[in-house]
Amino acid sequence: MKIAFVGKGGSGKTTLSSLFIRHLAAAGAPVVAVDADINQHLGAALGLADAQAAALPAMGERLPLIKDYLRGTNPRIASTQTMIKTTPPGEGSRVLRVCEHNPVYDACARPVELDGGTVRLMVTGPFTESDLGVACYHSKTGAVELFLNHLVDGPDEYVVVDMTAGSDSFASGMFTRFDITFLVAEPTRKGVSVYRQYQEYARDFGVVLKVVGNKVQGQDDLDFLRAEVGDDLLVTVGHSDWVRSMEKGRPSRFELLEDANHLALRRLRTAVDATYELRDWERYTRQMAHFHLKNARSWGNERTGADLAAQIDPGFVLGESVSAPGSNSPLMPTA
Repeated sequence: MKIAFVGKGGSGKTTLSSLFIRHLAAAGAPVVAVDADINQHLGAALGLADAQAAALPAMGERLPLIKDYLRGTNPRIASTQTMIKTTPPGEGSRVLRVCEHNPVYDACARPVELDGGTVRLMVTGPFTESDLGVACYHSKTGAVELFLNHLVDGPDEYVVVDMTAGSDSFASGMFTRFDITFLVAEPTRKGVSVYRQYQEYARDFGVVLKVVGNKVQGQDDLDFLRAEVGDDLLVTVGHSDWVRSMEKGRPSRFELLEDANHLALRRLRTAVDATYELRDWERYTRQMAHFHLKNARSWGNERTGADLAAQIDPGFVLGESVSAPGSNSPLMPTA
């Protein structure tokens, strides 16, 4: 199951995504965590020291390796130089699974030990001073989009992505790559403004959107969020002494998180698991083609010198039954 956490800067989305990752790990579920935010804080939120977080391999810097592996023997892709962030899989492409060993994980993922389990952590890499004026952050998140486009995940497997703040996710088709999107909103006008943007942009794409109210301090805050987002409000979270200690670098055992917050996390997982029955791999594949064609026409064809529309395999549908040719990597233990 693929889950996105979004929200405006400072809403607490990274904190809540890290709590949800801890919750899944404590339950023994296999998890791949991805930091796709321009501000790379998920590693620290999962307990890594600054030096450990800084040493994580950046997906954006390993894009040639990612493309080369995913391309496989797909005859529609002439070379990795013609692959862009929206390139979809087709016959001959390699797919990725949550519980396996493969060169992409070897290069880009690192294990993070949490209470009760281990998760794989992947990061886009920070937007650095050398990028100013010459690079777009979406060139870094393009590695994440390719990863998601070629990912085949099943029930009780989780890929949790901490997205970049605000509505920047709509600069590509990545916002359609998830089974469910949790929008973290504070009980303020600014806090719900990103919700309105997501609701409007995602309306035509079947995006499952639920709001997590954060920093809710009383009935007035709750009433405000209910009035603004209606039935999309799934759960609310208030002050947490456990989180405050974690942010000071002194986390206690995760089981000591407040009962109300444990309950909120269980409700998030219930909502995630319920979306499995809503999966439509044909629609998912069509959306990949839709955004690939848009990117091809707007900039991809000119940049690569190729007709990228030809990369779309009309007879291919991504799904759990798809297998990658020549892939015999052993599965990673799930517990």
